[in-house]
Amino acid sequence: MDFKLSKEQRDIVKAARKFAQGELAERAVEFDRTETFDLDLWRKACDMGFVGVYIDEAYGGAGMGYLEHALITEEFWAVDPGMGLAIIASGFGAELLLLHASESQKQAILPDIVSGRAYLCTGITEPDAGSDTAGATTRAVKEGDQWVINGNKMFITNGTVARHILVYCVTDPDASRHDRFSFILVPTDNEGFTAKKITGKMGIRASDTAEITLRNVRVPLENLIGNQGRGFYQLMDFLNHSRVQVCAQAVGLARAALEESVRYAKQRRLFGQSLADFQATQLKIADMATWVRAARNLTWEAACCLDEGKPDHALVAMAKWFSADVAVKCADHALQIHGGYGYIDEYKVNRLYRDAKILDIYEGAREVEKTIIAKTYLQ
Repeated sequence: MDFKLSKEQRDIVKAARKFAQGELAERAVEFDRTETFDLDLWRKACDMGFVGVYIDEAYGGAGMGYLEHALITEEFWAVDPGMGLAIIASGFGAELLLLHASESQKQAILPDIVSGRAYLCTGITEPDAGSDTAGATTRAVKEGDQWVINGNKMFITNGTVARHILVYCVTDPDASRHDRFSFILVPTDNEGFTAKKITGKMGIRASDTAEITLRNVRVPLENLIGNQGRGFYQLMDFLNHSRVQVCAQAVGLARAALEESVRYAKQRRLFGQSLADFQATQLKIADMATWVRAARNLTWEAACCLDEGKPDHALVAMAKWFSADVAVKCADHALQIHGGYGYIDEYKVNRLYRDAKILDIYEGAREVEKTIIAKTYLQ
């Protein structure tokens, strides 16, 4: 597979890097400490076309691909993961709408995401159902021409700022384990919907995360996404697309850890010589550089498969667990190279170290991804 970027793609990388370094870098520490984010920065990113580049032109997007989306994601995360997530994931769930929503649903939601008029969120995880998505218990029942939804969702990205939420819920309780679920679109201003911001997170603190409660929330029957009982399969399609962007997040963070380590090693003096002159440092730099390149290649390959309309479930799983593992390892190496200085928040590697671990957990823990890979090869 040819991974040489086109001129247009190289220009996208340059523009995303310039925006991230110019608009995000100086405020990274502020947003990490306050656990907030300036929505004006998100709107500016939308105005410049960085949000939802994979969304069709018919819905206001650039009509590009998931590779271009990954390129932008890497650049934003290389500057700051928290703000990178707050911007790039502002349309979390748009992929699912593109894949399975009706034309009227797409027209109602997608243009607002691209233009910076509205955030979107997707409610999958529950207090007792994380990796076990088939164990979700949020329930939607038909009453007349409405769905009545009850349940709780946990760790929901954009939960307190989104205008709509895609709720993953049980609609067919008597069906088989994987045929019980559907996605239903719910406006967050509906009566019975509440969102409580989760604070005190270890990392990605600029990104909004919430606990969601739905109590007798009513929406029209036409808010169902696709066909009833197909929610689990829609979710698998969605994750094949969204996980590739998590891979790009991991590559950006790992690259930042490498770049910070190289910069610090060259300027730090120890025992009368540069830290970069020590073989122990060189070996860590070699590890990081190789890991980043390998993770990026896996990510780009997975993204290209999506753009060709041929998603590879096992490849996505490989890219997800490996890139996340690389991000955690690179952050650890970077902190070790920085020593005590890396342990204080004056240095970027402190933030990278805290931000990295979530990549190993959300949208499929490493154990889940490895199980997917193994089952593919052992079937």
